[in-house]
Amino acid sequence: MDKYYYFVSQLPVLKFNERPSIGKDYFLDEAKKWLSPKDLEIIVDLNINDFIFKKDDLTVLREYKYFERVLREELVLFRKNSYSNIDSKVLTVVSLSVLEGNPLDVERKLLLLRWTFIEEKEQGHYFDLESLCLYFLKLQILERLFIFDKEKGTLVFDKLCEVKS
Repeated sequence: MDKYYYFVSQLPVLKFNERPSIGKDYFLDEAKKWLSPKDLEIIVDLNINDFIFKKDDLTVLREYKYFERVLREELVLFRKNSYSNIDSKVLTVVSLSVLEGNPLDVERKLLLLRWTFIEEKEQGHYFDLESLCLYFLKLQILERLFIFDKEKGTLVFDKLCEVKS
């Protein structure tokens, strides 16, 4: 079965910067009901931070992993050059404006960059395994986006900066 009309049709629309009404656990529980064991394994193994190619990766996953690898390589290049004197022509995925601001702002911009890439890849994929993979990646992006908590972060920061006597 390569079309998952019923599963996809019951999933809520995801929007960047809006808390999703479902979480990864709910998605995976539903996936167990609708997907073949082989397809379920592909979904369960998906990780937004994975950029290592596997020989049996779906085309859309290979494209995402390539994008993620280039993104990370450009971040390394930018940081290696001490945040200055970098030729913007060298960067193909990240614009210098994405890298401006405080670390939280930069992280959000990078998540939006990934989100935009995934949305472009969704074209032509509606009720197939690829659409579910892309949906799950977007769900992971939203989970990451909403894990940031200013109050908790301040507490952790203060604790780390505390001088012990």
